[in-house]
Amino acid sequence: MLVLDFGSQYTQLIVRRVRELGVYCEVHPWNGARAALDGLQCSGVILSGGPESVTREGAPGLDEAVLDAGVPVLGICYGLQLICSTFGGGVRGGDAGEFGPAMLEITDAGSALFAGVEGGEGVEGGEHSVWMSHGDHVESLPDGFASIARSAGSPNAAIADARRRIYGLQFHPEVDHTPCGREVLRAFVEDICASERNWTAEDIIDGIIEDIRRRVGAGRVLMGVSGGVDSSVAAVLLHRAIGDQLQCVFVDNGLLRLGEGERVMQVFAEQGGVRVRCVDAGARFLAALAGLDEPEAKRKAIGEVFVRVFDEAADALGEFKFLGQGTIYSDVIESGAASTGAGAGASKVIKSHHNVGGLPEDMRFELVEPLRTLFKDEVRMIGRSLGVPEHLIGQHPFPGPSLAVRVLGEVREEYLEVLRRADAIYIEELRASGWYERLSQAFAVFLPVKAVGVVGDARRYAWTIVLRAVETQDFMTAHWSHLPHDLLDQIGTRILNEIEDIARVVYDISNKPPATIEWE
Repeated sequence: MLVLDFGSQYTQLIVRRVRELGVYCEVHPWNGARAALDGLQCSGVILSGGPESVTREGAPGLDEAVLDAGVPVLGICYGLQLICSTFGGGVRGGDAGEFGPAMLEITDAGSALFAGVEGGEGVEGGEHSVWMSHGDHVESLPDGFASIARSAGSPNAAIADARRRIYGLQFHPEVDHTPCGREVLRAFVEDICASERNWTAEDIIDGIIEDIRRRVGAGRVLMGVSGGVDSSVAAVLLHRAIGDQLQCVFVDNGLLRLGEGERVMQVFAEQGGVRVRCVDAGARFLAALAGLDEPEAKRKAIGEVFVRVFDEAADALGEFKFLGQGTIYSDVIESGAASTGAGAGASKVIKSHHNVGGLPEDMRFELVEPLRTLFKDEVRMIGRSLGVPEHLIGQHPFPGPSLAVRVLGEVREEYLEVLRRADAIYIEELRASGWYERLSQAFAVFLPVKAVGVVGDARRYAWTIVLRAVETQDFMTAHWSHLPHDLLDQIGTRILNEIEDIARVVYDISNKPPATIEWE
């Protein structure tokens, strides 16, 4: 399946939902449709939502190549409005938007798009909760199209031209807030497009290994590993594909969690045959970060030092043509490079990842990124199939820039030491209580703000620690976790009692969006 991105922050969720059906799916920018269709054998096209209005001059349009491809088309939100505008329908802007939950009434239960909703009945006249996020709405339908569902604010909330196999939805079926959305997407992907279910762990692994061998040939790969899920799975895949042509390097950047360096080397000692060299570069990273307090500047400084260290490691270890990285799809998405093909992406930059937006332009290596098109849970799935230890697969994500983005503002060694100890206590208590496995990600953040406290009869004027815990399916959206109060009490009490440089412990109750999971 091909998803064309018109700039929606939900675009990647569409890809994720299609892959959950066992069907491979890629996202490409709207203006790269022709190149994408030339390079792919796709069974259908999905047009994403987006922030633009089709009523505005110069708004993103629909490439004729999409209609010439002869495959079914589904437009979502902006995609629906674009279909109507392209075929001569009327779209009205501005004064009748819907944002948030709405009730959808199915007016044509016989439509193939609703074949699986409510046990395959469709339920004409039945109502379903859906998620809306639009300002414009379709006022009149083009010839050949019929309305198949409506809401209070959208008389044409779903439309269909069954003969040409072109469909549109004003609501977002890809989000969790639309319970029937997965079944609607399944009906389009499986029933209407007749897509094959061949996106399994074994197929993914075989495809990646074949691609690595074709790309690398007889060349050697220098692979950076951190001991996290992504780089570890990428390293195992590379080793399976090219064996001794791979040399892994673990860079101790001085920004790691308590005892992490020793744990990383132990993990790879257990993976027979994977060669790992440890490089102590902590002083260099801290020197590069000195005086920097803006998150993007910190990420880019880390990315540059990271590659320079690899240059030196390559010189010491021999000749290397390629640099391996554990980049995954969410890294690419948030760095504004979501397309896997030609053309400029429509998605906005959320934050530059050191391994995507922070690499120096004069880098001498060619990149090999086996996981670049995979989501986090897909990485875990293939890691298990590869035999990567469960204690590593199940651990929470850790950012590439390490603790540099969990110390707000300038990074100093004394801040890092406080954060390491607080984070270790937090994670230890979560594991002991059984909550660690129930969370998607949990960590502590150092806030460079001092507060007054009292210990015994003495005044304490010390730093603030923030605790963060979230639950998510895809890491594109996330909810803060409702940890038990007695557990938070236990964690806060231990941190304040055991670390004299902390005077306050606070809990972050921000969802993503509007916040991100990490603080920087």
